[in-house]
Amino acid sequence: MSHTPVVIGVAGGSGSGKTTVVRRIVESIGDDHVTVLDHDRYYRDRNDLRLEERAALNYDHPDSLETDLMVRHVVELRAGKTVEAPVYDFTRHARRSTTETAFPRKVIIVEGILIYADTALRNLLDIKVFVDADDDIRFIRRLKRDVAERARTMESVIDQYQATVKPMHLEFVEPTKRYADIIIPQGGHNTVAIGMLLTLIRSLTQQDAGAPIR
Repeated sequence: MSHTPVVIGVAGGSGSGKTTVVRRIVESIGDDHVTVLDHDRYYRDRNDLRLEERAALNYDHPDSLETDLMVRHVVELRAGKTVEAPVYDFTRHARRSTTETAFPRKVIIVEGILIYADTALRNLLDIKVFVDADDDIRFIRRLKRDVAERARTMESVIDQYQATVKPMHLEFVEPTKRYADIIIPQGGHNTVAIGMLLTLIRSLTQQDAGAPIR
């Protein structure tokens, strides 16, 4: 690469609308110019435990993630190198044996609820976005997602939310809002805030000023 990528952090509580914001960035810049690294990929591999034991772990605590590996990968992507990102199987609560190649591109998006809780990772981000949403809306979105996409039961999602998701959000996620450069209320439905974010990204990537924001 002939330039240093712009690295954008997209944080916020579970179900806040981070994925929608990321999708809007990718649609605007073009997927051939953007690489997305999800923090969820970097859950620690605990195949030493039985499935029932893995399911009972606290996945909303910073220690559940191998963030130092993600930091190394972001550093390498910024340096123009490809990396092999881990792949996590949410139905088994375990990493897969395969990896996926992440390529250095004009824009690198780092997404996850806890990405601002780590100083080293935070310092690699050129733009820090926090997607905010009402607690009830976030819970409903998480419930629908986990049942539909992660083979969870409604009861297990509710139990996990009460036991770890909500208290960890209050302890570790919500306080990191103070590190954000941009806060987007209402998630992906806030077209004004997202439009301003896209304009900023375009200016930093030195794209053609006449290029339309889709």
